[in-house]
Amino acid sequence: MSHRTSSRALSGAAAAVAGLVLLVLTVLPSPAQAVTKLTDAQAASQLSAHGITRTSSGGCTNRNVATCTSYDQINQSTVSGIITYKGASGCAVNITGGTETGHASGTYSHWNGYKLDIARSTCNDNWIHSAYTYIGLRSDGYPMYQAPSGNVYTNEGSHWDIVYYTCG
Repeated sequence: MSHRTSSRALSGAAAAVAGLVLLVLTVLPSPAQAVTKLTDAQAASQLSAHGITRTSSGGCTNRNVATCTSYDQINQSTVSGIITYKGASGCAVNITGGTETGHASGTYSHWNGYKLDIARSTCNDNWIHSAYTYIGLRSDGYPMYQAPSGNVYTNEGSHWDIVYYTCG
């Protein structure tokens, strides 16, 4: 193999590796990636159009009141994720927790728009248990199930706590 042929082969291999690295960096979700944030009204419109309801123990939507159920500053991918879930499961979905204060903190938190709580029902319980993979207990002892998309559904007793890493 001549020096020129060897250089061309190495250059082609480097380009292939660079392309693969770029693909991986583009596809994998990261909290550093820009996310589209929605207002409460924008999210409520999309969710209600798909028959997804909301319940608030305080009868309110104020993000700064713990007894409210707010969608303010929710990620578009989280809204798309719960819409996808409803379509796939065929279950009624009632959101009982959104982006309001009072939930645990962290990168993938309710406050940061990555999580929703939905009411438990026989339909939701059966779908999650049968369609998703049990992955063990969370550090607080609650059972977790992972969808093929990577999103995690945790049975917190009175509701499902869902973290959406992707919209699927």
